[in-house]
Amino acid sequence: MTVQPSDSVLIVDFGSQVTQLIARRVREAGVYSEIAPFNSAEEAFHRMKPKGVILSGGPASVTAEGSPRAPQAIFDSGLPILAICYGQQTLCVQLGGKVEGGHAAEFGRADVLIHKESPLFDGFWEVGQKYPVWMSHGDRVTVAPDGFEVIGTSPNAPFAICVNEAKRYYTTMFHPEVVHTPDGAKLISNFVHKICGLAGDWTMAEFRATKIADIRAQVGKGRVICGLSGGVDSAVAAVLIHEAIGDQLHCVFVDHGLLRMNERQQVEELFRGHYNIPLVVVDAEERFMKGLAGVTDPEKKRKFIGAEFINVFDEEAKKLGGADFLAQGTLYPDVIESVSFTGGPSVTIKSHHNVGGLPARMNMALVEPLRELFKDEVRELGRELGLPEIFVGRHPFPGPGLAIRIPGEVNHERCEILRKADAVYLEEIRNAGLYDQIWQAFAVLLPVRTVGVMGDHRTYDNVCALRAVTSTDGMTADIYPFDAAFLSRCATRIINEVKGINRVVYDYTSKPPGTIEWE
Repeated sequence: MTVQPSDSVLIVDFGSQVTQLIARRVREAGVYSEIAPFNSAEEAFHRMKPKGVILSGGPASVTAEGSPRAPQAIFDSGLPILAICYGQQTLCVQLGGKVEGGHAAEFGRADVLIHKESPLFDGFWEVGQKYPVWMSHGDRVTVAPDGFEVIGTSPNAPFAICVNEAKRYYTTMFHPEVVHTPDGAKLISNFVHKICGLAGDWTMAEFRATKIADIRAQVGKGRVICGLSGGVDSAVAAVLIHEAIGDQLHCVFVDHGLLRMNERQQVEELFRGHYNIPLVVVDAEERFMKGLAGVTDPEKKRKFIGAEFINVFDEEAKKLGGADFLAQGTLYPDVIESVSFTGGPSVTIKSHHNVGGLPARMNMALVEPLRELFKDEVRELGRELGLPEIFVGRHPFPGPGLAIRIPGEVNHERCEILRKADAVYLEEIRNAGLYDQIWQAFAVLLPVRTVGVMGDHRTYDNVCALRAVTSTDGMTADIYPFDAAFLSRCATRIINEVKGINRVVYDYTSKPPGTIEWE
């Protein structure tokens, strides 16, 4: 960030897949935060001069040789600390306590019994009562450092909440940042407001101003090409960048044949009809289909599509007389599933087509102004920028498009079948008034054919899977509980209206263990 509010919280990242959720909860409390990996946290600490520090969870065992530690400067500062899971363990070890490894695994829901009042949960947890939290740990504290006392326990975490009120050190074995800890956001809000004493005046308007300053500083007088996908992310990125640098921005929309129904028309109407932003539409369906022929591995699909996007942008940049930057609507969930967000030790889940940089042969650098945001924060920024609600509220759509909703080989015919089925499904969701209650809904064309009977004739056609999930940030998701009548209506319409499908199923898998998309 170029502009940093005077009140801020530093989050030390030990590699947890949900570290960014901590930052999200702090932002929801109206306080600016930054994440820094443990091995560069001291530099960030001195640069930011934060008013509080949060230590994240992580995959390592604190008992292992060479496992991550928090910078000593944080403990020497006298600032309030909230230490979560691995953060609790390393804090305790670094301050003279002990941790047991290997025999204390606890994953999922647990009930924490509150033994003593604390400003950490003032106003919502009472002494003598039990409250649900989310655990995910393999080690546990067995001896607390001097000056600490246990004020909350669970059956497998005798140090579930362990604090030193005098030093304002608060540690939890559970994860307050995830939605599975119902009062977790309140706990983090209490930490930043009641313990750190921060006002909570950081807003999306301030983020907008900050990012505009960042973009101008990065781009200077250079020319930027922005890749539009049809989704809200790239649209918000384009409007934000255009506000920052005006006519230095040129947008490119690639029709790769993997789009939703009428996607191309909607993008052209929005950017040519509502915004004075130069737009180039590239018809690249044939080259993408040719490159995807025979490719069935999901990672190879993603990597091919990402590389081919870059090729198209490179060609269009040359046609425009050259460009210095490529803008993308990359979000944090894309990054955390591909690489560690800030260089920390988190584990790769899958690669994303727009994550990982540009080929060395290109002379364009990346501009990714949304890289630190979650989807709902991007929607909030879109509203701040004045984008139409019908566009801001659209469900997420992946950059690789329908290719990752067609397990197996991708071709013209299968894309057209899926496109029609998806349109019917979304139409039924809108007709039922459910669209805004659902985070993401889409159809998947399976590489499976089954026998059916239609009009007294035997059929042997494709299976279509329907997916719909609810979420707040895309990091975790639950299935949407449609009633049987709705699903039956969707199945009937799809089978009757989409030639090539004779069976419809519904995906009941949450995230985790599944991802939202199928590939």
